[in-house]
Amino acid sequence: MLLFLLAYLGGVLTIVSPCILPVLPFVFARADRPFLSSGLPMLVGMAATFAIVATLAAVAGGWAVAANEGGRIAAIVLLALFGLTLLLPHLADRLTRPLVALGSRLSHSAEQGGTARSPAAASLLLGVATGLLWAPCAGPVLGLILTGAALNGANTGTSVLLLAYALGAATSLALALLVGGRVFKAMKRSLGVGEWIRRGLGVAVLAGVAAIALGLDTGLLTRVSLASTTSLEQGLIDRLQPAPAGPPASVAMTGSPAMKAEALPVLGTFPSLSGAVDWLNSPPLTAEGLKGKVVLVDFWTYSCINCLRAIPYVRAWAEKYKDQGLVVIGVHAPEFAFERNVDNVRKAIADLKIDYPVAIDNNYAIWRAFENEYWPAHYFIDAEGRIRHEHFGEGDYDGSERVIQQLLAEAGHTDVAGGLATVDAQGAEAASDQADVRSPETYLGSNRAENFVSPGGFVQDASHVYAAGMPRLNQWGLTGDWTVGGESAALNRPDGGIVYRFHARDLHLVLGPAADGKQVRFRVTIDGQAPGDSHGTDTDAAGRGIVTGQRLYQLVRQDGPVADRTFEIRFLDPGVQAFAFTFG
Repeated sequence: MLLFLLAYLGGVLTIVSPCILPVLPFVFARADRPFLSSGLPMLVGMAATFAIVATLAAVAGGWAVAANEGGRIAAIVLLALFGLTLLLPHLADRLTRPLVALGSRLSHSAEQGGTARSPAAASLLLGVATGLLWAPCAGPVLGLILTGAALNGANTGTSVLLLAYALGAATSLALALLVGGRVFKAMKRSLGVGEWIRRGLGVAVLAGVAAIALGLDTGLLTRVSLASTTSLEQGLIDRLQPAPAGPPASVAMTGSPAMKAEALPVLGTFPSLSGAVDWLNSPPLTAEGLKGKVVLVDFWTYSCINCLRAIPYVRAWAEKYKDQGLVVIGVHAPEFAFERNVDNVRKAIADLKIDYPVAIDNNYAIWRAFENEYWPAHYFIDAEGRIRHEHFGEGDYDGSERVIQQLLAEAGHTDVAGGLATVDAQGAEAASDQADVRSPETYLGSNRAENFVSPGGFVQDASHVYAAGMPRLNQWGLTGDWTVGGESAALNRPDGGIVYRFHARDLHLVLGPAADGKQVRFRVTIDGQAPGDSHGTDTDAAGRGIVTGQRLYQLVRQDGPVADRTFEIRFLDPGVQAFAFTFG
């Protein structure tokens, strides 16, 4: 219930966001008409349409976005015509003649209200068009809702949360509409300038349509709004949402010490493993079929740096205890769309030398069965099918291995190997230098991006030439011609780049080649110089590298004292897709 209230209040706050400005003319254009038959249907249509489109975009992938683009174009045309009818009364008369004639014919068959319903229907249609165009500024509340929608899949809760957000915005607009309506009526009575007000609204509607068509509603206005509403929304989240048991998903976590062997509690029963779209390295496994075995379930995704750093330990445990009753199951739950590609996962597990069973959980069925929230997450299940221990994030590997040993001993195995597994992790799998990590995971797609400083902000889903700006610590910018989508930024022309001011030993960037699979060459600099001995495993000393597939690339491993550095990567070929920075 608190989450629905948070979504509603987040929507209410959109009234103080400049991203609402292009929508206001559509609303105020009907301020001089009865609210119940004109303003209310329009706001209902806007809220419902936004909720439906946002739900599809969050859970259905690219086809929904493409379909919505067609609806967006149609809505722009419809609202442009609406603006013209306000500006040019003669045009309005011509366009409405067929509707008037239809209303006259219908009046013969309806004793009451036949034509009275047409204003509401027209307002509802304008609301649907507005809902297709409205792009609220991406603040913490909407980001929380959309991330949850992507992870939890298509369900009633997803749609209700988005509808609550849209209804919050509609409530603010309704209040503005009621106040504006009174002002307009007073002006008409006292000044006799109704026709000029009508034409002025027509100009405002056309200006709003132009702003949306040119992407200003999600470009310049988004940048302005992030400075004014983010703190308000984050304050709501902090007040209404209880402090979580751990950091957000895919953030590195310091593990708490493992519980003593004699005190391992029963945390629940082994949930179902059904719902995976595929299994690699094994036929499908079931909880029932694993009775008598000690099971470690590892939730991971192959571009997650925290997961990659945990995998050497999981791999070592699987090898050390496989003949003593331990079964390790990797549940691959994707974070990015490219991680849903089974061939990409198959290549990743080959590169990572994973030979234990991996369930492809593209629909998050197993994720939801475990009520999981994190990457990585480890669930330790005893031979009787009971969850006895959980660990989220990195760390406490010794404690986790002792839990395995205890559960194997409880199952009656007398030959359990003692001591702890020896792990020699290299490259991106090596443990992070947490004492020197002062930069957070940073997403480049507009849905979850923060600290973006390129002048003018994002231009959503459209080609735009960016300049880097002046990034300070943990700020970043783009250079060159990019198209920024919800999940990633894609380079349209050669010689574009990304600049990030960071503080950490290691810098990683999740990248993918062009849509046609063509490799992309790049060059990295640190403080304007070639990295030399501070190059990562995916670059050489001169900073050169090639994007060959969709994965995490280690670009920097500082050799020597860690300090604030300016990282820049320039791509010599077009088409690269950039998703997220991580550090270690």
